[in-house]
Amino acid sequence: MTKIFKLISLLYLIINSLSIAIADENFFNKGLKLFKDKKYEDARFMFERGIVFNPKDSNSYLYLAKIYNIQEDQGKEEKNLEATLLIEPDNEEAILMSMKIALERSNYSKVKDLSNTFSKVCKKLCNENKEILDTLANIEPKKNES
Repeated sequence: MTKIFKLISLLYLIINSLSIAIADENFFNKGLKLFKDKKYEDARFMFERGIVFNPKDSNSYLYLAKIYNIQEDQGKEEKNLEATLLIEPDNEEAILMSMKIALERSNYSKVKDLSNTFSKVCKKLCNENKEILDTLANIEPKKNES
């Protein structure tokens, strides 16, 4: 009797874990489709639901940041970028977006720090770093200016 109970319990746990994993993936995929269709509020809801099931889903946080960027809510965008980078520190898209925010806020030291990190991890977006550094060089105050 105990063996049957243990077997049923184990089977239940396995099935439950699989259904949670599948649900999480479905939320992200549905959110991604809605994002591509420019239905940002519906996409945001799906990404948030996905995070409930998997709080370590860096892609959901990244897409939430993209939605808040479109909606021009820089505080929430930055919060989600920070979450993305906590989970996946070498996410070049999140680093790049963070660099742009720091540049807008004239936080030049943060831009330089993020740029150093970005140059170590970049694979696809390496040209973007050079553009940001060129912009930074043009607007950063010179040391001998008063």
